[in-house]
Amino acid sequence: MRILLDECIDQRLRHCFGGHDCQTAAYANFAGLKNGRLLEAAEQAGFEVLITVDQEIPSQQNLSRRGISIVILCAPSNRLHDLEMLLPAALSALDALAPGDVVRIEHPAI
Repeated sequence: MRILLDECIDQRLRHCFGGHDCQTAAYANFAGLKNGRLLEAAEQAGFEVLITVDQEIPSQQNLSRRGISIVILCAPSNRLHDLEMLLPAALSALDALAPGDVVRIEHPAI
């Protein structure tokens, strides 16, 4: 699966998605793109999933016609330690995603 990590996510998290082609927005040359433009560029580049901490994307974008899914990591911060705690649930969610799906992975402390 091709996974794109949003700019707001620590780039070291890409190493936690073994078995998947996981790239950062900066590596994919999408630095500075926001919401709709980022989703369009990611879809055109063949990414299947965007992983982000931006909880506002679903309310700002019509995702029903999108060919990309979104996984939103809801943690106390976007620090690597906080996000790593959500990885088991995020990896599990990848198996059930369909295009246009939005899945929120909640941190137990929230």
